[in-house]
Amino acid sequence: MGHTGPNGEGGGADGTVPTNTTVNLPPLTLRDVPLLTAAAPVVPNPISRHPYFHPSATFYISPGDVSLRHAFFDLASATPAPLVAYRRAGPRRELAVDPALARAAVVTCGGLCPGLNTVLRELVVGLQELYGVRDVFGVAAGYRGFYGADADHIRLDLATVDDWHKKGGTVLKTTRGGFDLDKIVAGIAAREYTQVYVIGGDGTMRGAVAIFEEFKRRGLNISITGIPKTVDNDIGIIDRSFGFQTAVEIAQQAIDAARVEAVSAVNGIGLVKLMGRSTGHIALHATLSSRDVDCCLIPEVNFYLEEKGGLFEFLYERIKQKGHAVVVVAEGAGQELIPRTDHQKREQDESGNIVFLDVGPWLKYELGEWWKRQHPGELFTVKYIDPTYMIRAVPANATDSLYCTLLAHSAIHGIMAGYTGFVPGPINGNYSYIPLEDVAVAKNPVDVNDHKWAWVRSVTNQPDFLNRPRYTESAVLPPG
Repeated sequence: MGHTGPNGEGGGADGTVPTNTTVNLPPLTLRDVPLLTAAAPVVPNPISRHPYFHPSATFYISPGDVSLRHAFFDLASATPAPLVAYRRAGPRRELAVDPALARAAVVTCGGLCPGLNTVLRELVVGLQELYGVRDVFGVAAGYRGFYGADADHIRLDLATVDDWHKKGGTVLKTTRGGFDLDKIVAGIAAREYTQVYVIGGDGTMRGAVAIFEEFKRRGLNISITGIPKTVDNDIGIIDRSFGFQTAVEIAQQAIDAARVEAVSAVNGIGLVKLMGRSTGHIALHATLSSRDVDCCLIPEVNFYLEEKGGLFEFLYERIKQKGHAVVVVAEGAGQELIPRTDHQKREQDESGNIVFLDVGPWLKYELGEWWKRQHPGELFTVKYIDPTYMIRAVPANATDSLYCTLLAHSAIHGIMAGYTGFVPGPINGNYSYIPLEDVAVAKNPVDVNDHKWAWVRSVTNQPDFLNRPRYTESAVLPPG
């Protein structure tokens, strides 16, 4: 692969690439997704015969269409990064699945997230209206529902899901844990499902990988796709996860309320805890969009409370400057600072995650105690707001609703083309099919070296917490 300019000139001595240049790019590696072993084009796409919609000449995706993982490349680099590509998502002209024989199951797992019901609705609508699949079932209570009672498998149709997109939460119910591989696969096979749509976060995606591998081991001709769901936006490779835009919007409302409380008090601080166990994307984007935050604390950046250059000294100075301060903290920030009992060090939730201690009330208490010690007699107020469950429970906003529709339809098009073991999602704005195992292990931390975090620092003028005083033994012990 290469780019050839009209004069074919080479690079400059300083490593730059002139306009007229021949550049040899590294080879392209396709991270392909598997096809069902029995998959072969059997029927033309029924969309071509739709009575009202007539596809254009460019409607169907070519078998050779791919999208690139990275949109930017350093052509002056002596060792350019390898080019990684994924198959583009979308409808195919020929199907490897006969819609008349398809039997689909959809399930939601893990915590709530804006847009869950929209994805469910659009899966049902897309399967039935685009492809004519009539047997679509919702599996209640997460992975447990696959080996539960028959009542956990609810037949879904257009009338049933008509207004689901206007509701928060998940109509199908959801749980964490309950992953019993043998029972799940046996339940899927017993009910003769031919395609499974699993909506969940990273733990759910790891479970979907195990189910996919078990399908292959048992020789079951069943497709599975995972639709990534995490309000924290901590799933890697894809541009973002659904519900994230809604979460930032509601988080900004909480920040607005915290500012009003802080401004209305003498020496007031508004403290807002936002979701983000391992990543601070919600806190970061809400900080940038609100413009009222004085300090944003995220899991990717360590901080300290007292001593010169610490959080408390900074907040005191900010209060003296303008009379109030607003702090946003992600739930996973500062966990290493909070004292834990031996039991708390071992405690795990049903998904096997270490249970986080509540950083919001802890930070409020520590700040209050420090103020009493350092500034006795001065008035001081901390107003604490935790909008977590309000954010999780609301319906998706317009941006996320559109995204949920495109995700659901991308998943359906892939399944009907015979693909399995994949995740649909946008990469640099192009909807693509990504191997399940790639998404299950990919992380998406905030890159504190990129421009977005630099923008946060420039907006808040908060310290970088890199200059914590280091006390040597001779400095803290009396002489002799």
